[in-house]
Amino acid sequence: MSAEFGDRVKMEEALLLQKKVERRAFVVEFKKVSFIAIPMVVVTVSQHLLRVVAMMMVGHLSELSLSGAAIATSITNVTGFSLLFGMASALETLCGQAYGAEQYQKLGVYTYAAIISLIAVCIPISILWIFMDKLLIFIGQDPLISTEAGRYSTWLIATLVPYAILQAQVRYLQTQSLILPMLLSSIASLCFHVLICWALVFKINMGSGGAALAIGLSYWVNVILLGVYVRYSSSCKKTLNSVNCFSSKDVFTGVGEFFRLAVPSASMVCLEWWTSEIIVLLSGLLPNPQLETSVLSVCLLIASMHYFVPFSIGAGASTRVSNQLGAGNAEAARAAVWAALLLTIAEAIIANAALLGSSRVLGYAFSNEKAVVDYLREMVPFVCLLLTMDCIQAVLSGVARGSGWQHLGAYVNLGAFYLVGMPVAIVLGFVVHLKGKGLWIGLNSGATVQSLLLCVITCFTDWQKQGSIARERIFHGGNP
Repeated sequence: MSAEFGDRVKMEEALLLQKKVERRAFVVEFKKVSFIAIPMVVVTVSQHLLRVVAMMMVGHLSELSLSGAAIATSITNVTGFSLLFGMASALETLCGQAYGAEQYQKLGVYTYAAIISLIAVCIPISILWIFMDKLLIFIGQDPLISTEAGRYSTWLIATLVPYAILQAQVRYLQTQSLILPMLLSSIASLCFHVLICWALVFKINMGSGGAALAIGLSYWVNVILLGVYVRYSSSCKKTLNSVNCFSSKDVFTGVGEFFRLAVPSASMVCLEWWTSEIIVLLSGLLPNPQLETSVLSVCLLIASMHYFVPFSIGAGASTRVSNQLGAGNAEAARAAVWAALLLTIAEAIIANAALLGSSRVLGYAFSNEKAVVDYLREMVPFVCLLLTMDCIQAVLSGVARGSGWQHLGAYVNLGAFYLVGMPVAIVLGFVVHLKGKGLWIGLNSGATVQSLLLCVITCFTDWQKQGSIARERIFHGGNP
């Protein structure tokens, strides 16, 4: 009896010790995820505001300039920026796991491989943008607006190469938790952008083309600032500065490895990104399209601005998960997931409370029309649901990128938005005649299914196995 009692005491002590270790790991990962997420909000918002500021200045030229720039922005997001952004996300897996495994030179190899690959992808995108006006006229858009959109798109070609390089730089630094240089360079480039955009648009009288050119110049400023930091910082000496992108055979070998993850990464991002653009286009086919399009556009603006917060938390989760899997610390990776989820759920509660509390006056920030204000107040609860789902899926999408199962994320987004969300939106919006609310409910349905599926995949993830896969990928160039 005494032996059995002693064994039971030892088991209880072991369990208590294990729980204590798990709590300590959770607290550590919570702090580290927060350390990455909070400044990353500023980084992502600053980069996004470059295009917003340009649009605001174009709006002061003429209604035609604004319409053309708005359509061009939407189309170039779909055909170019979303693709480059998604492909660059593959570095969150490759660089993050390499850094965790202390294979520092491979960070440089993967980053240079990504830059080469992304610049190559810019070539067909540029050709498409040159003929943007003809494409828009072909699909039935107004010729004057199409011509203006084509002009804006042509000038935006100057943004592609710096944008591609910048996305690779951001992932390279993010996976090492080097957030401060990105924070400072993003703020500096935004300040530069406001001045140069104003000068090109209004002083040099380049119009909307000047606004598009200013975006490209501001991206180059950001790229150069980060390039100078990487070149002279001791933090990057072991990773990027030790690799010659023109003489290293490993870089060109890494292009194939990058593309194997870049294609599902791009699919995962684009399938979700395109959904909101389609919803706005569908709202233009409803009765009273001006009201429906205006309100849904405002709702999407609110949702997209808020999305930067959970996306940044997801970036923190991606970094910590990839680092820990690369290091073979499966339990720490699991702790990082739960820490990020706790952080994003707390943020969702605060955001929803603020949105619901301001629902009666929110519409006046965008319009003085009573119909718009009232309609927007009715839409606020539906927007809150999307915000909640965004918080969950943004973090779990970051986990997917950090773990390297982007292909599963792509299948989830395809099924959630195009087999569930879009059909529900079309039926409720046009058949049941719920109009804009029906379209938004469809969007919510897709986001809800997406979040649930990602939760199921994450809950059933074998983290020990993911750690083995990560180390196989980094040390042997495996393609699990």
